[in-house]
Amino acid sequence: MKKIAIFGSGQVGDALAKGFLDRGDAVRRASRDPEKLAAWKASAKGEASIGTYADAAAWADLVVFAVKGTAAESVVEQAGPQHLAGKTVIDATNPIADGPPENGCIRYFTGPNESLMERLQKKAPEARFVKAFNSVGNTFMVSPPFKPIPSMFICGNSDAAKAETTEILTAFGWESVDVGGVELARPIEALCQLWCAPGFLKNDWAHAFKYLRLG
Repeated sequence: MKKIAIFGSGQVGDALAKGFLDRGDAVRRASRDPEKLAAWKASAKGEASIGTYADAAAWADLVVFAVKGTAAESVVEQAGPQHLAGKTVIDATNPIADGPPENGCIRYFTGPNESLMERLQKKAPEARFVKAFNSVGNTFMVSPPFKPIPSMFICGNSDAAKAETTEILTAFGWESVDVGGVELARPIEALCQLWCAPGFLKNDWAHAFKYLRLG
């Protein structure tokens, strides 16, 4: 059993919390207002609790960021970088800006040569951030029904953290594809724009990416 802190009270947090609880982990979900999660705690099956960002970060073995992208940097500050130091932090956020999509393309508040995860890494330099779960809908994050097994692109500066994330992805039904260091969060975050486009343009939200290689 691992102690998993999940930051965020939305549907991504719901899906990942269930996945971790189903595999026997203890889950503490965190929000600026933890009482928003009281109903979730009451209905969750397994060792479930709620708390503040700082409380959950200090308690956890591993942290998952599933908050709105515009709030993510503030959440690092509220959690306390010292509570994230040395821990794997799975970053499922995307830098989605306010405003409607443009011809099916969601707008980002980051530039082309930066990513939100790079900003988060700078705010908590001793945390071991790994980008994952940002390029598929919450419905498919755990036990995706696609054939063949879909690919989840990950990146980060810590090989140990990426190995730990890969173990989780495998348990949740994914092939993990490690593409490099924190800078590679730039194209991985852009995959969210690509994943969402068929949804906005064709109402097709039931798909995932697959990495194909020779040999």
